[in-house]
Amino acid sequence: MNPSAIRGLYVLIDTTWLAPERLVEACAAAIAGGARLIQYRDKAASAEARFERGHALFQCCRRKGALFIVNDDVDLAFSLNAHGVHIGEHDSTIAAARECLGPLAIIGASCYDSVVNAQRAADAGASYLAFGAFFQSDTKPNARHAEPFLLRKAKPFGLPLVAIGGITPDNGGELIAAGANALAVSRGVLVGDIEANARRYAALFT
Repeated sequence: MNPSAIRGLYVLIDTTWLAPERLVEACAAAIAGGARLIQYRDKAASAEARFERGHALFQCCRRKGALFIVNDDVDLAFSLNAHGVHIGEHDSTIAAARECLGPLAIIGASCYDSVVNAQRAADAGASYLAFGAFFQSDTKPNARHAEPFLLRKAKPFGLPLVAIGGITPDNGGELIAAGANALAVSRGVLVGDIEANARRYAALFT
Protein backbone atom coordinates (compact mmCIF):
# COMPACT_ATOMS: atom_id res chain seq x y z
CA MET A 1 0.00 0.00 0.00
CA ASN A 2 1.37 3.37 -1.02
CA PRO A 3 1.09 5.64 2.07
CA SER A 4 0.30 8.60 -0.17
CA ALA A 5 -3.01 6.93 -1.00
CA ILE A 6 -4.25 7.74 2.52
CA ARG A 7 -4.70 11.44 1.96
CA GLY A 8 -7.60 13.84 1.64
CA LEU A 9 -11.26 13.47 2.46
CA TYR A 10 -12.23 10.10 3.94
CA VAL A 11 -16.02 9.70 4.03
CA LEU A 12 -17.71 7.21 6.34
CA ILE A 13 -20.86 5.98 4.62
CA ASP A 14 -22.79 5.30 7.80
CA THR A 15 -26.34 3.98 8.03
CA THR A 16 -26.79 6.19 11.10
CA TRP A 17 -27.30 9.08 8.67
CA LEU A 18 -28.51 7.39 5.50
CA ALA A 19 -31.33 5.06 4.52
CA PRO A 20 -29.94 1.88 2.94
CA GLU A 21 -31.34 2.74 -0.48
CA ARG A 22 -29.31 5.98 -0.51
CA LEU A 23 -25.90 4.50 0.24
CA VAL A 24 -24.62 4.19 -3.32
CA GLU A 25 -26.04 7.55 -4.35
CA ALA A 26 -24.31 9.16 -1.37
CA CYS A 27 -21.05 7.36 -2.14
CA ALA A 28 -21.06 8.59 -5.74
CA ALA A 29 -21.83 12.17 -4.66
CA ALA A 30 -19.09 12.16 -2.04
CA ILE A 31 -16.51 10.94 -4.56
CA ALA A 32 -17.69 13.51 -7.09
CA GLY A 33 -17.07 16.14 -4.41
CA GLY A 34 -13.51 14.97 -3.84
CA ALA A 35 -13.58 12.05 -1.38
CA ARG A 36 -10.62 9.77 -1.96
CA LEU A 37 -11.50 7.06 0.56
CA ILE A 38 -14.87 5.57 1.47
CA GLN A 39 -15.56 3.50 4.57
CA TYR A 40 -18.71 1.42 4.91
CA ARG A 41 -20.06 1.46 8.47
CA ASP A 42 -23.23 -0.48 9.24
CA LYS A 43 -23.78 -1.80 12.75
CA ALA A 44 -27.39 -2.97 12.49
CA ALA A 45 -27.90 -4.89 9.24
CA SER A 46 -27.69 -8.63 8.79
CA ALA A 47 -24.57 -10.20 7.34
CA GLU A 48 -26.39 -10.78 4.05
CA ALA A 49 -27.55 -7.16 3.83
CA ARG A 50 -24.06 -5.86 4.69
CA PHE A 51 -22.58 -7.98 1.92
CA GLU A 52 -25.09 -6.73 -0.64
CA ARG A 53 -24.67 -3.09 0.39
CA GLY A 54 -20.91 -3.38 0.67
CA HIS A 55 -20.67 -4.97 -2.77
CA ALA A 56 -22.69 -2.15 -4.34
CA LEU A 57 -20.55 0.46 -2.60
CA PHE A 58 -17.31 -1.22 -3.63
CA GLN A 59 -18.43 -1.31 -7.25
CA CYS A 60 -19.20 2.41 -7.04
CA CYS A 61 -15.72 3.09 -5.62
CA ARG A 62 -14.04 1.01 -8.31
CA ARG A 63 -15.87 2.83 -11.08
CA LYS A 64 -15.02 6.23 -9.66
CA GLY A 65 -11.48 5.61 -8.45
CA ALA A 66 -11.84 5.75 -4.67
CA LEU A 67 -10.45 3.34 -2.08
CA PHE A 68 -13.03 1.20 -0.27
CA ILE A 69 -12.57 0.29 3.41
CA VAL A 70 -14.88 -1.84 5.56
CA ASN A 71 -15.47 -0.83 9.18
CA ASP A 72 -14.67 -3.50 11.77
CA ASP A 73 -15.60 -6.61 9.75
CA VAL A 74 -12.51 -8.43 8.45
CA ASP A 75 -14.56 -11.32 7.05
CA LEU A 76 -16.72 -8.92 5.04
CA ALA A 77 -13.65 -7.10 3.75
CA PHE A 78 -12.22 -10.45 2.65
CA SER A 79 -15.48 -11.56 1.00
CA LEU A 80 -15.75 -8.32 -0.94
CA ASN A 81 -12.03 -8.21 -1.81
CA ALA A 82 -12.12 -4.66 -0.42
CA HIS A 83 -9.05 -2.48 -0.35
CA GLY A 84 -8.94 -2.85 3.42
CA VAL A 85 -10.53 -2.74 6.83
CA HIS A 86 -10.62 -0.31 9.74
CA ILE A 87 -10.21 -1.83 13.20
CA GLY A 88 -11.24 -0.51 16.60
CA GLU A 89 -10.02 -1.62 19.99
CA HIS A 90 -12.74 -4.27 20.39
CA ASP A 91 -12.42 -5.72 16.88
CA SER A 92 -10.06 -8.20 15.27
CA THR A 93 -6.35 -7.72 15.88
CA ILE A 94 -4.17 -6.10 13.23
CA ALA A 95 -2.15 -9.30 12.93
CA ALA A 96 -5.27 -11.41 12.32
CA ALA A 97 -6.57 -8.90 9.77
CA ARG A 98 -3.22 -8.88 7.97
CA GLU A 99 -3.10 -12.67 7.87
CA CYS A 100 -6.61 -12.79 6.41
CA LEU A 101 -6.39 -9.90 3.95
CA GLY A 102 -2.79 -10.16 2.86
CA PRO A 103 0.25 -7.87 2.72
CA LEU A 104 -1.24 -5.30 0.34
CA ALA A 105 -4.45 -4.63 2.26
CA ILE A 106 -5.02 -1.30 3.99
CA ILE A 107 -5.50 -1.89 7.70
CA GLY A 108 -6.44 1.21 9.64
CA ALA A 109 -6.33 1.32 13.42
CA SER A 110 -8.27 3.51 15.83
CA CYS A 111 -5.83 4.98 18.36
CA TYR A 112 -8.36 7.31 20.00
CA ASP A 113 -6.46 9.68 22.30
CA SER A 114 -3.35 7.58 22.85
CA VAL A 115 0.15 7.69 21.36
CA VAL A 116 0.79 4.38 23.13
CA ASN A 117 -2.05 2.83 21.12
CA ALA A 118 -0.51 4.32 17.99
CA GLN A 119 2.90 2.83 18.78
CA ARG A 120 1.35 -0.60 19.31
CA ALA A 121 -0.65 -0.35 16.08
CA ALA A 122 2.40 0.77 14.11
CA ASP A 123 4.46 -2.08 15.54
CA ALA A 124 1.69 -4.54 14.65
CA GLY A 125 1.71 -3.48 11.01
CA ALA A 126 -1.12 -0.97 10.68
CA SER A 127 -1.34 0.97 7.40
CA TYR A 128 -2.62 4.17 9.01
CA LEU A 129 -3.33 5.53 12.48
CA ALA A 130 -6.62 7.24 13.32
CA PHE A 131 -7.04 9.65 16.22
CA GLY A 132 -10.18 11.26 17.62
CA ALA A 133 -12.65 12.52 18.49
CA PHE A 134 -11.06 15.95 18.12
CA PHE A 135 -14.37 17.78 18.44
CA GLN A 136 -17.86 16.93 19.68
CA SER A 137 -19.20 14.16 17.46
CA ASP A 138 -22.86 13.54 16.68
CA THR A 139 -22.02 10.05 15.44
CA LYS A 140 -20.22 9.07 18.67
CA PRO A 141 -21.21 11.66 21.30
CA ASN A 142 -19.38 9.84 24.10
CA ALA A 143 -16.13 9.32 22.21
CA ARG A 144 -12.82 9.99 23.93
CA HIS A 145 -11.41 13.44 23.25
CA ALA A 146 -8.14 13.86 21.34
CA GLU A 147 -5.96 16.94 21.04
CA PRO A 148 -4.10 18.07 17.87
CA PHE A 149 -0.70 17.62 19.53
CA LEU A 150 -1.26 13.85 19.26
CA LEU A 151 -0.88 14.13 15.51
CA ARG A 152 2.47 15.86 15.89
CA LYS A 153 3.66 13.23 18.37
CA ALA A 154 2.61 10.40 16.03
CA LYS A 155 4.47 11.71 12.99
CA PRO A 156 7.71 9.80 13.84
CA PHE A 157 5.86 6.49 13.36
CA GLY A 158 6.02 7.21 9.64
CA LEU A 159 2.41 6.22 8.86
CA PRO A 160 -0.46 8.26 7.43
CA LEU A 161 -2.53 9.91 10.16
CA VAL A 162 -6.31 10.18 10.03
CA ALA A 163 -8.28 12.64 12.16
CA ILE A 164 -11.91 12.00 13.06
CA GLY A 165 -14.67 13.38 15.24
CA GLY A 166 -16.81 16.47 14.75
CA ILE A 167 -14.62 17.81 11.94
CA THR A 168 -15.99 20.67 9.85
CA PRO A 169 -14.56 22.69 6.95
CA ASP A 170 -13.90 25.42 9.52
CA ASN A 171 -11.89 23.38 12.03
CA GLY A 172 -10.34 20.76 9.74
CA GLY A 173 -7.50 23.02 8.63
CA GLU A 174 -5.91 23.09 12.07
CA LEU A 175 -5.77 19.28 12.10
CA ILE A 176 -4.09 19.18 8.70
CA ALA A 177 -1.61 21.76 9.96
CA ALA A 178 -0.93 19.54 12.98
CA GLY A 179 -0.13 16.59 10.73
CA ALA A 180 -3.36 14.89 9.63
CA ASN A 181 -3.04 13.33 6.19
CA ALA A 182 -6.77 12.62 5.95
CA LEU A 183 -9.97 13.87 7.56
CA ALA A 184 -12.63 11.25 8.27
CA VAL A 185 -16.13 12.67 8.16
CA SER A 186 -19.62 11.20 8.28
CA ARG A 187 -22.50 13.52 9.19
CA GLY A 188 -20.69 16.65 7.99
CA VAL A 189 -20.76 15.27 4.44
CA LEU A 190 -23.84 13.06 4.44
CA VAL A 191 -26.45 15.50 5.75
CA GLY A 192 -27.56 18.02 3.12
CA ASP A 193 -25.96 18.48 -0.29
CA ILE A 194 -23.40 15.67 -0.21
CA GLU A 195 -21.31 16.69 -3.20
CA ALA A 196 -21.16 20.34 -2.13
CA ASN A 197 -20.30 19.35 1.44
CA ALA A 198 -17.50 17.08 0.22
CA ARG A 199 -16.05 19.84 -1.94
CA ARG A 200 -15.69 22.12 1.08
CA TYR A 201 -13.65 19.50 2.92
CA ALA A 202 -11.63 18.47 -0.12
CA ALA A 203 -10.67 22.11 -0.71
CA LEU A 204 -8.73 22.04 2.57
CA PHE A 205 -6.15 19.80 0.90
CA THR A 206 -5.49 21.98 -2.15
